[in-house]
Amino acid sequence: MHKIIKSSFLKWAGGKKRLLSILDKFMPENIERYFEPFLGSGAFFFYLVQTQKKFQAILSDSNFELINTFKELRDSTNELIDILYEHQVNYYKNREKYYYFIRDEYITKNNTELAGRFIFLNKACYNGLYRVNRSGNFNVPHGRYINPKICNKEKLLDCSELLRISDVKISCDVYKNITSKCENNDFIYLDPPYFPISKTSNFTDYTKESFGLLEHNELAKEYERLNSIGSKVILSNSNSEYIKTLYKKHDIIKIKSSRNISCNPNKRQNHYDLIILNFDKKTKDKKILPEINSNSNSNSNSPNTNSIKQ
Repeated sequence: MHKIIKSSFLKWAGGKKRLLSILDKFMPENIERYFEPFLGSGAFFFYLVQTQKKFQAILSDSNFELINTFKELRDSTNELIDILYEHQVNYYKNREKYYYFIRDEYITKNNTELAGRFIFLNKACYNGLYRVNRSGNFNVPHGRYINPKICNKEKLLDCSELLRISDVKISCDVYKNITSKCENNDFIYLDPPYFPISKTSNFTDYTKESFGLLEHNELAKEYERLNSIGSKVILSNSNSEYIKTLYKKHDIIKIKSSRNISCNPNKRQNHYDLIILNFDKKTKDKKILPEINSNSNSNSNSPNTNSIKQ
């Protein structure tokens, strides 16, 4: 068994690094095939592959540059590390000027250079946020980090190895094309762009096609289809009344979380996520961690589980 690295090689606004140990408590007993069609940083996959028996993983996302980066990390690790080291050296000479040059003017020659640009911008941009404009151009401003590590060689090598030792398929596609391949007893983790709970939290421009109200409705329908064929699904989303309504037939658990997007650190606290399950979690309840917010009205046997039944 490899050392548990837990976190991904990417920073990611909305990433699941802080929730890994909690998500782990809700997993099915056995995993044979795992689907993650909103891959993001892949933090949950990296955790699973280090803590579970060997399984087949189908990882995907509609973000081409993100998927290209995962493939290049797996297939061209050393070349990618060399590119990132060069970015790191040049960046420290004149940080802001170099950042905007790479963001707005730099032309990559191949997919490995494209992956290097993606990781560089991810490490040096504001809070690891990935956002594009309607033309599909990355438009996040320069971050405020004192000493960002652009080339984390050890982490890159660890993650590359985990992608190679596992039975992993990586593809760029919309989620429906991936979940259409799911079958009975497959395990699917759905982590879409969160439904906004305020006007200032609407970070849905993850690709040039936004993920809005219509898309959340369509995803809820796909969740029901997966449920009908016997797939085991965990979905995470914002603590929104609308989301609770969409998934009211299923087990909804409210958990305390934090947000790393706001420029005001005080506003990152006291937030809640929803975890939505379509399978029995009773065998896991006794292991739920204290981070899960308690509720005196919960029907669960665990005092730390806030289970919302509507």
